[in-house]
Amino acid sequence: MAVVTMGRHEFDQLEVLLGVQSGRPWVADACTLLNRSRRQVFRLLRGIREAGAASLVSKRRGTPSNRRLPDAVRQLAMSLVREHYSDFGPTLAAEKPAERHGCKASRETLRSWMVADGLWLERRARLPSPHQPRRRRECLGELVQIDGSEHA
Repeated sequence: MAVVTMGRHEFDQLEVLLGVQSGRPWVADACTLLNRSRRQVFRLLRGIREAGAASLVSKRRGTPSNRRLPDAVRQLAMSLVREHYSDFGPTLAAEKPAERHGCKASRETLRSWMVADGLWLERRARLPSPHQPRRRRECLGELVQIDGSEHA
């Protein structure tokens, strides 16, 4: 027996559909609760009868995306960035290999690859600003003395 991980959404669907099987809510009520048509609710009920609760989980879960770039493109792009563009940010590092070497990858894809390889820090991982925030003024539009003193 295989272990299937389900999210909160799938558990909520399962609870409603098991209730429909036992006769508590009507199918029309389940349609509004699940935000599905009658046909879809009956399709989900048939799936539960045939394959159990695992039928509510997507069959594509855990498989790589169809739009994913090949590993050869990733290796080529990251080797070019390491050799020639290691001090570039993701935007410029995506533009230069595309125009000079013909290795095209989007800025966001290259940014995630650079973060995974440790060449770029996410904004949250960078050091906080060394400047202290300015104290708020008591009145709207209150001016500050040029020398920074508090007295009038």
